[in-house]
This record gives sequence, C-alpha cells and structure tokens, in this order.
Amino acid sequence: MSENNDILMYKGRPLMRKDNLVYYGSMADEYIVMLQVLETKQMNDLSLATKVSVQLQRTDPNCKARDRVVKKSEKEGFYTALDVGCVWLERALNTK
Repeated sequence: MSENNDILMYKGRPLMRKDNLVYYGSMADEYIVMLQVLETKQMNDLSLATKVSVQLQRTDPNCKARDRVVKKSEKEGFYTALDVGCVWLERALNTK
C-alpha cells in the first residue's frame, strides 16, 4: 500500500507540483527545471495545459533571483515542455 507522501518520479528525478508550477529535479543538484502552466483549455472534465513556460534554473541560494535562470522557453503542451526541460537538465548536470 502506498503512502500519501510518495514522490512522483520521471526518468529517475523527482517531479513536484504546486498549483500551476511543476518542479523537475532535485534541489540537492546544481540545476532544476521549473515548468509554469500559462494557459489551459477544458476537454470534457479535464483541464489541459496548452502553453507552458520552461526554465532551467540554478539551485544556488547565494545566487540572485534574476541570475538563477540559465535558459527559458515557452512550449505548446505540457509533455513538450517537460521533454525540453528534461534534455536541458541532463545536459546541465552532465557538463562537469
């Protein structure tokens, strides 16, 4: 039986949601991806994301807020945005 505090994982990294923001990655790593749902449309009883902002961000708490964003883009659909963010995160974490 699963507990309510289980963390959703995608490709081995945590995926956490708060309202219209989704964070992908671990705060223990150097970078994370923030996905923000900008527009939605109703399809039957579901609300689907149609426009999503993607940002690759540094997790360094000493970094200024405007300097945290490394890359950003807007994509059509949540899966497309998550896919781009996943690639950005993998590349950023593997360039050491």
